[in-house]
Amino acid sequence: MPRIAVKGIVQGVGFRPTVFRLAASMGMKGHVQNTGSDVEIVIDGDADVFIKALKKALPPLARIDSVEAADCPAPKERFQIIKSGTGQRASPLPPDSAICDDCLGELLNPGNRRTGYPFINCTNCDARFSVISDLPYDRPFTSMSDFPMCPTCAREYSDPLDRRFHAQTTSCPDCGPQYRLEGLPTNDPIGLFAMAVEAGKIGAVKSWGGTHIVCVPSAVGALRVRFKRPKKPLAVMVRDLETARKYASITKAGEKMLTSPARPIVLLDRRDKALEDTAPGLDRIGLYLPYSGLHHILFRRLKTDAIIMTSGNLPGEPMAIHDSEIARLSADVFLLHNRRIINRTDDSVVLAHSHGSFFVRKSRGHVPEPIPIPHDGELVAVGGDMNCTGAISVGGKAVMTQHIGDISRYETSVFLEEAIKHLMKLHGIAKPEAVITDMHPKYSSRGVGKRLAEEWEVPAIEIQHHAAHAFGLMAEHSLDSLKVLSCDGTGYGTDGQVWGGEVLDVKVGRFERKGHLAYIPLLGGDRAVEDPKRVVFAIAEMLNMEQPYFTGKEAEVLRGMMKKSVKTSSTGRVLDALSCWLGICEAMTYDGEPAMVLEPYIRRGSVKHDFTAAVANGVVDTLGIFSQLAEIAPVGKNLTAKAKADIARSFTDALFSGLVDAAGPSDSLGFTGGVSYNLAINDILKMKLDERGVKLITHSRVPNGDGGISFGQIAGGGYHLLGNTR
Repeated sequence: MPRIAVKGIVQGVGFRPTVFRLAASMGMKGHVQNTGSDVEIVIDGDADVFIKALKKALPPLARIDSVEAADCPAPKERFQIIKSGTGQRASPLPPDSAICDDCLGELLNPGNRRTGYPFINCTNCDARFSVISDLPYDRPFTSMSDFPMCPTCAREYSDPLDRRFHAQTTSCPDCGPQYRLEGLPTNDPIGLFAMAVEAGKIGAVKSWGGTHIVCVPSAVGALRVRFKRPKKPLAVMVRDLETARKYASITKAGEKMLTSPARPIVLLDRRDKALEDTAPGLDRIGLYLPYSGLHHILFRRLKTDAIIMTSGNLPGEPMAIHDSEIARLSADVFLLHNRRIINRTDDSVVLAHSHGSFFVRKSRGHVPEPIPIPHDGELVAVGGDMNCTGAISVGGKAVMTQHIGDISRYETSVFLEEAIKHLMKLHGIAKPEAVITDMHPKYSSRGVGKRLAEEWEVPAIEIQHHAAHAFGLMAEHSLDSLKVLSCDGTGYGTDGQVWGGEVLDVKVGRFERKGHLAYIPLLGGDRAVEDPKRVVFAIAEMLNMEQPYFTGKEAEVLRGMMKKSVKTSSTGRVLDALSCWLGICEAMTYDGEPAMVLEPYIRRGSVKHDFTAAVANGVVDTLGIFSQLAEIAPVGKNLTAKAKADIARSFTDALFSGLVDAAGPSDSLGFTGGVSYNLAINDILKMKLDERGVKLITHSRVPNGDGGISFGQIAGGGYHLLGNTR
């Protein structure tokens, strides 16, 4: 008789109940058990027939990656689900998943006992990763262990024919978690909260993996002032898909992402000036659909069809999950619940494009997804400093943490360490073989990595920032070598300068810098990142031309920095300088702002100016392109929007022509780093490569930007340290 081992997403998704019902319907004896590394099925029938039927009967969130069958003694007992065991803990953990249609129907059905209950769920939906403390995925190892099931829920949980059979987070109004309105006793906390928000108040609402700040669109100005987010793009939750169409143009790919079980924030082309104040100066707005019972109830009580729903955190700190943290948020009204959040999990953000999507932030609904890597080592990576994630590797796969954020603050660095150690615990890793960090000597993440390496008494290995981007792209596509444009804002280079416009040739175990953008002084280091006028000043000085931003003593101080300052080859800084030069954005109020608001101009412009980029020994003469720009539009010249667009497009076209020339001949060329989120630049690059018969390779499973650094560190660290590539 066969013993069948099934690997894949088979925990917390109703897989064992499905196996039970199928086996019972086929009259089979045996059992199904979660072993930790897989699900074991023992039957007294034909394995091929059973597996074929099982694949057809899979629940919505389950996925079978592999099946192995072997002989075993014939079972004699009726089919049963037996207690979970502990194995190698290699089974993928279930991500949080949006409320399913069946639960939504019950939620809105006046005759159902769970009508209006915000924590409604079944085996096919609800919080998963955000409530898991350990494996196997059973109720005692979730925050639902605080809520013993009532007799009715217990009967549903024990009934093989019920949709909530072995649904570990099942509950109802009689036995489950509840919402309350802080400081105001009421039987209708959600209704009163909705009334306050509708009246223009700013609310804080505790959700599955953290807290959101909520307001109606007309109150967004007050939210920006109160939370010091003057121009930062803010996510908007809309009532339904039809409402989303009212505010944005939605392709089939965009619709698929919006309605997926992950329910990410999707960056979409806005219609005209819809919700303009939520993303000033940008063509795209971030929309997402309700994913929890609470969200659906809230919209039933609101007249508005859209609300600002953005991360609830103090500046530089992680998303608030504890009531004491939430109380520090500058909200007018607080809607809280009493279920512990074990894994702080922010919303995922995806960018739809013509060939698929990019992860801007990979978190709720998509973590912790295992991704194959070319080695079997057990490593830990701590990522970069901005948009940080950590990662571990085990069993030939890398698993990234949820989005951590900017870890320059102590609280966020603690979050990074906790998230990494939690993944290690879930995957049974006592200590890794090494810890992989960035090379930057001042990165907070590097400090975290060094401290962990000392704690575990293992080596700390440094991987160059842009090489990590490139290694990650290569590993994501299961390649042994790849030529890559690694383009972003900042990264410490092997020569001590600040890189960011790099042509790298990566192979298993090493990388070679084949070319880069010419160096420009970065006056004041990080000050120049925040103030692109400083980059323009440096360029103007090198070209012996006037600029309008700095005069007198201030200009003299900056001139004195020219020879002493660190230099940068950053594509991000070049785009920031172009944005400032054209009068589009002269100051950064959030990460990447000058280049981001430049993108709509590049997108709308035409190549009307014949800029050229000279390349010598792999170095692209960016200064020469700025010299050509100065002849057409001196710094500070008043230009029409159309003129700015054409110049921006012409300049960027020349810049990437130079990078492609610096890369030289190849069959394919990768594009990674924060700049690769710019879809207008992707279009330019693809057009140029198509003309040369070169394939463009981009990300799809790993964030393009610094959120993907940890994955690249895991891949590159394995190449460097282990030497056991597969």
